[in-house]
Amino acid sequence: QVQLVDSGGGLVQAGGSLRLSCTASGRTFSLKAMGWFRQAPGKEREFVAVINWSAGSTYYADSVKGRFTISKDNAKNTVYLQMNSLKPEDTAVYYCAISTRTIATMDRFYEYWGQGTQVTVSS
Repeated sequence: QVQLVDSGGGLVQAGGSLRLSCTASGRTFSLKAMGWFRQAPGKEREFVAVINWSAGSTYYADSVKGRFTISKDNAKNTVYLQMNSLKPEDTAVYYCAISTRTIATMDRFYEYWGQGTQVTVSS
């Protein structure tokens, strides 16, 4: 089993920045990729970014490309999401997730999920 704890959300004005963190514990040796997803009220959960845990390659949703950066610290089993130039439409609950199988943008490939952290961007 793998446990995830994500944090770092909050309230910020449009144009501001936040950094989310997610730390994994447990059977992390099988970790393949760590991703971030988000879910706004009344909307489906959507992919934000993913990082290959061994190679470090990254992939982003078009909506956040150039504004968000995903990074990792293998020694701490932690992934970060630096969010800059935030917009009101970025408001959502953000979830980190682990896949032990593949690097993916679809949530069905992720087996373990954090509890979520709220990000609210005011206009």
